[in-house]
This record gives sequence, C-alpha cells and structure tokens, in this order.
Amino acid sequence: MSSSTETREKINIVLNHAKGIIFGQDNLLDAIMAALVCEGHLLIEGMPGLGKTLSVATISKLCDLSFKRIQFTPDLLPSDLIGTMIYSQKNEEFNTKFGPIFTQLLLADEINRAPAKVQAALLEAMAEKQVTIGDDTHRLSSPFVVMATQNPIEQEGTYNLPEAQLDRFMMKVNVDYPSFKAEKNILELKKNSSRVEAVLSTDDLLGAQEIVEAIYVDEKIKDLIVKIVHATRPSSEHFRKEYNGIITSGASPRAVIWLYRVSKFMAFMEGREFVTPDHVLKIVPSVLGHRLILSYEAAIDNYKAADVALKIAKSLV
Repeated sequence: MSSSTETREKINIVLNHAKGIIFGQDNLLDAIMAALVCEGHLLIEGMPGLGKTLSVATISKLCDLSFKRIQFTPDLLPSDLIGTMIYSQKNEEFNTKFGPIFTQLLLADEINRAPAKVQAALLEAMAEKQVTIGDDTHRLSSPFVVMATQNPIEQEGTYNLPEAQLDRFMMKVNVDYPSFKAEKNILELKKNSSRVEAVLSTDDLLGAQEIVEAIYVDEKIKDLIVKIVHATRPSSEHFRKEYNGIITSGASPRAVIWLYRVSKFMAFMEGREFVTPDHVLKIVPSVLGHRLILSYEAAIDNYKAADVALKIAKSLV
C-alpha cells in the first residue's frame, strides 16, 4: 500500500469518526481537514449551537494536535492572546509569559467581538507564523492553523473584520442547520461516544502536505485558476461587462494561491494524481466568496458573493 493511499485512509478515518460525533456538518469537517493539510486559516460563520467549536475540538483530538480556544470579547487585550513580559522580583529580570496563541490549532471564538488591536495581533501571527513579545520574536509551531468563528446575528458590540483581514483566511465556510435526519441522530448520541482517540499524528499531517504538494497541475488548469481570479476584478480584461455595478472589487493574488493548493487537496482526497476543473469549481465559493466585495445595490438585490464567484468560474470552464 503506497504511503499516499495509507495517508488518505487515515484522513478518511478521522473524518468518519468526527462525522459520527457531529451530525449534519460534513462540509465543515471536510473544510477543517483541508485547512490542516493545506495549512491555511478557516473562517466559520453560523448560528450558535451548530457544533462549530465541537467540530474543531474533535478534529484536534483525532489529529493529536495541541489545541487552545479563546473566547473573544470587547475587553480582550493583545497580551491576552500572544503573551507578555512579566517582571520577576526574585530574579530581578523579565520573563516571557507565552499566550494561548502558542499552539498548533487555535480556535478564535467570535472573532468579530474583539477590538481591532486584538484582531491585528492575531493576523500578524496568521500571516508571519511568528509573534513579537517585547524585543524578541518567537516562531509558532507547525502546523499553525487558526479557525475563527463568527455569529451572523447579534451584530451589536461587534467589530467587523476589514476586507484585508478577511483575505488572510484560506476559506470561509457557512454552517447551516442540520437536516431533519441528522438532527434526530443527535438525540441518539451516547454520553461516552465523544471519547476520542488520536488517529493521525503531526508527522502524518506533514506527510500529507508533501503528498498533496506533489500532485500534478496542468498549465491549462493553472491558466483557469488565474483567469477565474482575474475575472472577478473590474479593472481586468477578463472581467465581464454583465458584472459592472455588481462587483466593486475582486479577489487578491492570495485567492490564486489557495485555489491552487486546495484543488490539489481535493484531487488527493479523490485518489487522483492530477487536478481537474471540477476540483477547482468545487472550492470556488468558499475560497472566493469572502474576497469579493459586492456593491450596495447588489446586496439589496440579494446577490451572494459566493454564487457570483461560482457563476464567473463556470463561464470560464
């Protein structure tokens, strides 16, 4: 059995275990796994009580990753997140007290409740994979993945993530209510069934990253990915006139990188050795949806950025 098949089987075992604990959130669990293997950050939006926190905590146990959760609140300070220098009278020197950001999987619960300073501290860590405390810079562990949740209701006392910060997230997943059948299954869940044993190790995850990295992407697929992103930008020659007045600004080059990486992961999970246009189309809504800025008129007309992105992508295939 090749290491590629073995690794894929282990990842599927993790997903099946998780899907036996969290019902009706298969898309979210698949996205969390993609984020860990591609080492990208994930923004999860959904109503309270849909299993967002439980999903992340369960997968961290199944993958044997160090996991920390921070509940973001308006009075949170950057030092609560990254740590600070503490003076020790006994030794007459400053010691570094590391914050909860020093972990492999960080759950930033209700990220839009924290003020801009805290969001900026988190985003430096997300982009640079390092943190500055005092005069020293500390590297973060690998993999380092941030899963941030936000609640679409209760907008009072929240600080919306600016577009530049949203762009740091590999994907945005909208979590919906489970189906009738899935919700009924929740009632059957036994108390002790949530005991979770690790299936994957950090080495397995790093191995999966190498396998995914090696998946072949044809020049035509690379062209397609770049064309899709260019077609979302009003200033580009690939932009279609029919979207004038709908899109005010398009996706950044980060979108190209993530479409490329995540489509390779999709190919790997299907047991393919190369990426097809279908793999790209499948991830367009979650990779591009939060990167397009629609006009005020388009929002009133109920246009959704993810749907617009998918329509653009389909017209290019």
